[in-house]
Amino acid sequence: MSTDTLTHSKAHDHGHHDAGPNKVFGFWIYLMSDCILFSCLFATYAVLVNNTAGGPSGKDIFELPFVLVETFLLLFSSITYGFAVIAMNKGNKSQVMSWLVLTFLFGAGFIGMELYEFHHLIAEGFGPQRSGFLSAFFTLVGTHGLHVTSGLIWMAVMMFHISRRGLTSANRTRIMCLSLFWHFLDIVWICVFSVVYLMGAM
Repeated sequence: MSTDTLTHSKAHDHGHHDAGPNKVFGFWIYLMSDCILFSCLFATYAVLVNNTAGGPSGKDIFELPFVLVETFLLLFSSITYGFAVIAMNKGNKSQVMSWLVLTFLFGAGFIGMELYEFHHLIAEGFGPQRSGFLSAFFTLVGTHGLHVTSGLIWMAVMMFHISRRGLTSANRTRIMCLSLFWHFLDIVWICVFSVVYLMGAM
């Protein structure tokens, strides 16, 4: 093999090796744009929270014990995802899959409860068209829910890739990017729980 071929091969391998950190860095930039999105939604909610148009306020419709269970489901999913990352660093594929499945179940439970809450409110006549407050509430909480749903789809596809190809460099990068995304959604939900539900029920 010629020297030029060896040099080209090493350069290619080096470029491939550096692709993971670059993708993670790029994903950080995406999360910053998502921060702006949620900041705008929180600001809109703060402006419209008292615009009930004679309809119910948060104190009338929020059920804190129900939402607390939702919150714990998402918090536990964040913990189990952390264990998946630890298992990945140890190179244990079976443990990674087990923790990801558990994370998926917690996340799916969270979405199921959120859909039930939305259905219940709409059935009672408290849909997003009822008032500015409810429009802001459904938009903020619903946007977070859509993010969690997209995270679950991403997780399911990633588990398929891991089961077929193992803990390759590409799959490790995917796990790290989804880790950032999932923990970010956890932080956003804590803000939603505090600002929307806790303050709204007071």
